[in-house]
Amino acid sequence: MAKGGQAGGPNDGDTDRNTSVITRTKPKTKKPSLYRVLLLNDDYTPMEFVIHVLERFFQKDREAATRIMLHVHNHGVGECGTYTYEVAETKVTQVMDFARQHQHPLQCVMEKN
Repeated sequence: MAKGGQAGGPNDGDTDRNTSVITRTKPKTKKPSLYRVLLLNDDYTPMEFVIHVLERFFQKDREAATRIMLHVHNHGVGECGTYTYEVAETKVTQVMDFARQHQHPLQCVMEKN
């Protein structure tokens, strides 16, 4: 028995004790991939309808919606926004369904950023 009547003290010669260290690891969170939602130009969908789509589904103000619509008209394609996969997919579906309901051939697609 060690001095002072305590067993297992720091100087008792017991070097075979099992010791373990608990460490906390921070989980590595990866940022989700982003996708660009694009409108494609066609010769039939009215400009005013495209502006309405941009205001309604992409929360653009009138000025920004008009600017994007003109970019689509002049360059054949224009970006509406950048979103995570699920949000982008939902927006594409909403726009395509809305365009079909109004009998417009407007195309909306997404591509990885």
